[in-house]
Amino acid sequence: MIDAELLKGLPPAEAERVLALGKRLLLTAGAELFHLGDAAGSLYLVARGRVRLTLPMQVRHHEEDILVEECSSGQTVGWSALIPPHRFTLTAAVPLETEVIALGREALNAYFAAHPDTGYAVSVNLASVIGQRLQLFQAMWLREVQRMVESRCA
Repeated sequence: MIDAELLKGLPPAEAERVLALGKRLLLTAGAELFHLGDAAGSLYLVARGRVRLTLPMQVRHHEEDILVEECSSGQTVGWSALIPPHRFTLTAAVPLETEVIALGREALNAYFAAHPDTGYAVSVNLASVIGQRLQLFQAMWLREVQRMVESRCA
């Protein structure tokens, strides 16, 4: 069993039942897991390897994927599957062979409806994951604002 941040605080047997809802996917180096704007039907737990989350930006008249975060074993990517409007807000690709567990939104929602204590625990953990991403974006934004202010004052 992987030590997944999304399943923190669940009894091991319950965490195993949630993981059993998923499907293991093996991705080769360079594969894209999902793309910005795609419909988000599943969220993913990184079992091993790494997932790079990027945001495409125009840099000097061409599009470049800017690294936002790199996730490793136990981390959650693609949480947009559980948050409306269910569209991915970043692109996820793997720099090396990576295994993920894909947990479908419909299966998770049905399980959480039947097991509300588990649904609540996973929701609290998911809020923590989202909060961490928000802090990351806030730090990136503040650095950029500081750069702009410093360049105006120079």
